[in-house]
Amino acid sequence: MADNKKKRGGADRALIALSESYEVAYWSKKFKVTPAKLKAAVKKVGHSAKKVEAYFKEQRHKAADRARIAISQPYEVRYWSKKFKVTPARLKTAVAAVGHSSKKVAAYFAAKKKTAKKKKTAKKTVKRKKG
Repeated sequence: MADNKKKRGGADRALIALSESYEVAYWSKKFKVTPAKLKAAVKKVGHSAKKVEAYFKEQRHKAADRARIAISQPYEVRYWSKKFKVTPARLKTAVAAVGHSSKKVAAYFAAKKKTAKKKKTAKKTVKRKKG
């Protein structure tokens, strides 16, 4: 059992005892999560440290994957094109220029929009001066 202090074998080390505050602190620090997240993970996958570790790895992978644009996937191209309000060709150009990070692509389009707006304003100013 995970909370039996007399048993210190491998079976005890492989389990997370939420009833012991020092274990919650240890495993939270080890997995770099809050105690609340640790408790939620144990509730979802069980007391096995290996299962909890795998659960957190999967969660981190999903979080990292959401921030990346996979040009090879048509549904991703459709989604991000619609989100940034650009054509798929412009999206692919932006990804080629700055990489697959959705934040970098958003910044790229924001910078492009800003320079286009400046050019438009400059053209209007020149036309007013001439006329």
